[in-house]
Amino acid sequence: MALTGSYLTLDDGRTAVRLTRTYARPRDHVWAYVTDPAQLRHWFPSAFEAGELSPGAPIRFYDDPHAPDTAEATGTVLTADAPRHLSYSWGADELRFDLEPLPDGGTRLTLTDVLERSDTAARTAAGWDVCLSALDAADRGAASDGAHAGSRAPWKELYDAYRAAGFPSGAPVPGLDDLS
Repeated sequence: MALTGSYLTLDDGRTAVRLTRTYARPRDHVWAYVTDPAQLRHWFPSAFEAGELSPGAPIRFYDDPHAPDTAEATGTVLTADAPRHLSYSWGADELRFDLEPLPDGGTRLTLTDVLERSDTAARTAAGWDVCLSALDAADRGAASDGAHAGSRAPWKELYDAYRAAGFPSGAPVPGLDDLS
């Protein structure tokens, strides 16, 4: 199983997982993938509601079946520079989306999840791998159950592969017993 995530330590000492995808779409189109609730529902693990995307604006996350203890959470927009960069708090983590135009007219999307706890790296990388695979399918116009494919998603295999690749693990994994 090919892993698409990397584990890194940022310049400020915090740890993160980073995944990158390339789309044959212009940056404005890919920007909608990470900001438009109608597009996010195809791949993001929670429903997403934000009045505006400007620093300090609140975000509400809800209906995440994989996080029963945080079925509803709030975040705050940290930075927004459309259509280049968006970051916001999501629980105790920080999500960063960077979009880079490519010479062929496509866009490179880089998702960086700055972790509150490094021992969540394997589960976080596996989760984002599943989510971004759902975005890849939506981008191709293919049918997908999105981030909510449940036991049909290869999450457990990805989690085990990230652990084997040395990503820190050990944090509780909601629903892990259900995936066995």
